[in-house]
Amino acid sequence: MAVVGAGIMGSGIAQLAATAGYEVAMADADADQLARARAQIDASVEKLTAKGVIDADAGARALRRLHPHTSVGDAAKDADVVIEAVVERLPVKQAVLAEAASVAAPDALLATNTSQLSVTAIASALPDAVDRVVGMHFFNPAVLMRLVEIVVGLETGAATVAAAAAFAESLGKETVICRKDSPGFLTSRIAAIVRLECLRMLEEGVGTAEDIDRALRLGLNFPIGPLELGDRNGHDTFLLAVESMAQTLGERFRPTVGLRNLVAAGRLGRKTGRGIYRYDEDGRIIRADPLG
Repeated sequence: MAVVGAGIMGSGIAQLAATAGYEVAMADADADQLARARAQIDASVEKLTAKGVIDADAGARALRRLHPHTSVGDAAKDADVVIEAVVERLPVKQAVLAEAASVAAPDALLATNTSQLSVTAIASALPDAVDRVVGMHFFNPAVLMRLVEIVVGLETGAATVAAAAAFAESLGKETVICRKDSPGFLTSRIAAIVRLECLRMLEEGVGTAEDIDRALRLGLNFPIGPLELGDRNGHDTFLLAVESMAQTLGERFRPTVGLRNLVAAGRLGRKTGRGIYRYDEDGRIIRADPLG
């Protein structure tokens, strides 16, 4: 299989698939990003081994199954499964998936990991393969989160949906199917509303970041607070997502001023060392960082 994009999600999906026994070609045009992704995967495998989640031999075998490429064409050549996990911009996703499809196996499963863009629109760039394009929305961290959301585009074939579900299950995941290609699908649409409301409460001074996150963890059984999760996923990615959803679903998805300011200031979250919270070199929270 091939994973295009070596960011947070792409590297996580690549690690997950390699651990499940797949030979994985991981592609990114940025060689430095590929190196960072490999270092993150190595560290993750080491941590999972130390915790007994996987044994040392299995971890070593998984790492040997990862093959970096700076060319999409080289990575996707003859691949049976292609998953794109590049930036949430429609033209970019269309271009990389079309390039991958042109060299992949003739009946390859072509999946997009988009969290909110139209699967139908992405597939429109592949006129000879629209029935083989499907949304496979993984969650961060992909290695640990149990769910894969399968999104059916307007022209996605039933066989493709079945193949995507079977592939997800081979990775040890459970699936839900979003049967209508609607912005935000099932999960991102709900999560966006929750996180935006948390940002509004923070900006209004209703509560501190720590207390808002703690309230949702302990009172509503969230595994992680929405503000901390925003730091993990990247506020730049979230801003793109809610701007797109606001265009189609209305004002309730309009980004807050604080979110725009975070991105403008380069406080993108854990990957930059600062977001809603400030982080140490090991990615641990030091304290909340004021928004104003």
